[in-house]
Amino acid sequence: MKKIILGMAAMLGLTLASSLVFAGGDAAAGQAKTAMCAGCHGADGNSPAPNFPKLAGQGEKYLTKQLQDIKSGARPVLEMTGMLNAFSDQDLQDIAAYFASKNIQMAGAKEENLALGEKVYRGGNLETGVPACTGCHSPAGNGNAPAGYPALGGQFAQYTAKQLRAFRTGAHDPKNQAARTNDGDAAIMRGVAAHMSDIEIDAVSNFIAGLK
Repeated sequence: MKKIILGMAAMLGLTLASSLVFAGGDAAAGQAKTAMCAGCHGADGNSPAPNFPKLAGQGEKYLTKQLQDIKSGARPVLEMTGMLNAFSDQDLQDIAAYFASKNIQMAGAKEENLALGEKVYRGGNLETGVPACTGCHSPAGNGNAPAGYPALGGQFAQYTAKQLRAFRTGAHDPKNQAARTNDGDAAIMRGVAAHMSDIEIDAVSNFIAGLK
């Protein structure tokens, strides 16, 4: 548990330092570059389908990194294969700035296992070494935009659960096609998800969907 907390603190320091040199994008310029995004993610970043994430209101720094990782292959996303190849880093920053400027439409939570989801989100699970989500993603689920930690509140539960399982797979079997490993050298999310049960993943994902 101490290693996880220390790793989180170290990553926070690194990301805060790097945020000082983050140039940022142009939201107005980005709007014209998002035409191909609308079909899956919505024109304003509010996806109509739970298998595609909501991008509206997401931190610009986080979005930029994910777009760069998808383009480079560091984060494989089958549906986006080759779609970003023609875009420059500035293009990706502009796209990120546009979606960051929009407001997310809440997905909403179901009543099932809300108490467990809140418990895990706010307090983690000390017995299994799962830290609280609030340290990086804030009590309200707003994330930490300067540090590059994503906003979670309002995201589709199905999507959040899929990412947590992908990080868990990445912790145990990084070469698996279902694994996600682009959470940095500190492997914070892999370290968190590695200890989560399916019930905890589904419960916290559901809670997050209604968090604002």
